[in-house]
Amino acid sequence: MTVSDRWLLPDGVEDILPPLAGRIESLRRDVMDTCQRWGYQLVIPPLVEYLESLFTGTGNDLQLQTFKLTDQLTGRMMGVRADMTPQAARIDAHTLAQDGITRLCYAGHVLHTRPRHMLTGRTPIQAGCELFGSASEAADMEVIRLMLETLRVAGLPRIHLDLAHVSIYQSLMGAADFGHETEAAIFDAMARKSVPELDELLGHCEAGSPGARLRDLARVSGGREALEQARDILIGFSEDLDAALGKLSRVSEMLAESYPEVSLGFDFCELRGYNYHTGLVFAAYVPGHGDSVAKGGRYDAIGSDFGRARPATGFSLDIRALVSLGERPFKVAGAIWAPSDEDAALEEAILELRANHSVIRALPEDAGTNPFVKGCDRHLVKRDGKWVVENLG
Repeated sequence: MTVSDRWLLPDGVEDILPPLAGRIESLRRDVMDTCQRWGYQLVIPPLVEYLESLFTGTGNDLQLQTFKLTDQLTGRMMGVRADMTPQAARIDAHTLAQDGITRLCYAGHVLHTRPRHMLTGRTPIQAGCELFGSASEAADMEVIRLMLETLRVAGLPRIHLDLAHVSIYQSLMGAADFGHETEAAIFDAMARKSVPELDELLGHCEAGSPGARLRDLARVSGGREALEQARDILIGFSEDLDAALGKLSRVSEMLAESYPEVSLGFDFCELRGYNYHTGLVFAAYVPGHGDSVAKGGRYDAIGSDFGRARPATGFSLDIRALVSLGERPFKVAGAIWAPSDEDAALEEAILELRANHSVIRALPEDAGTNPFVKGCDRHLVKRDGKWVVENLG
């Protein structure tokens, strides 16, 4: 390793420099302000926790994405958070332990062992909201609407929203009673939307059986017509599936009425978060970007794993990705250049201006520096014994 290599950052890890850092921070503030205006209270979870807390209720989804280390004080294994949703669930269950509805929001870095896809790094800036204590459809709608509002704040031009319900897959797989290896192979093929593999795995299933319905369902995706196709495939199978399809239908109707500019779709192969999601799930996309820009859903099971059964739903997004995809206007206000003069009146003028403006005080080494280079468009000058602000140029 050369001397210069010692200072190189790991793959997928980056410094965020001006002016991009300013754009990211501006959006983070506006997203959090939006969430708090909807009644969500800000929490700041720790960067590291014991593995038991980070993985409780999440199945295997996060284990491969989490960096692990040993706590030198206790010898216990800790992890650097890869997702803040389990932390919010822990806070609701143990730290706050409130009755009734609890609404929490958060924003901060998470760390992944591998990038989720080629267009992201390993240190996303995750923001999100979690609503605890309500199993109602109204709670699901509130979270989806808030997610769409944050995407509007981010300046995304067009949004496509995919809806799904994990109980559909869960009910079919539970009724099919496949072996563990077969079930794992079907899950993998469904997640990758590999219809040929599913035909090979499920081709022997009789018409009307859970396996045959699952095979047919994998071919269904699209708009409202896809929901009707799914209803035809699943008709008469179980009350749980009828309820799931009914919920998808009602939610899509309400969204179509409230957000006619958002295109809606249904993807019955969507198994993201399958290990801990329990109901309606959703993901937002923008044209030209293969991965979702925001995602979420219902995860009622996590609370019971923390010892306090609570229905829950929420969403999360990557602030860094939204800044690169959005058309959000961002203008850095020019600063005021102040000379290095030793003058009590100048000190007083600078203090007053800094209540509402950026003021850069020149240092001895700045002699001859062009203030424009420092991002200044005005300067302090002394006129008739008083320090006043004038435009540069």
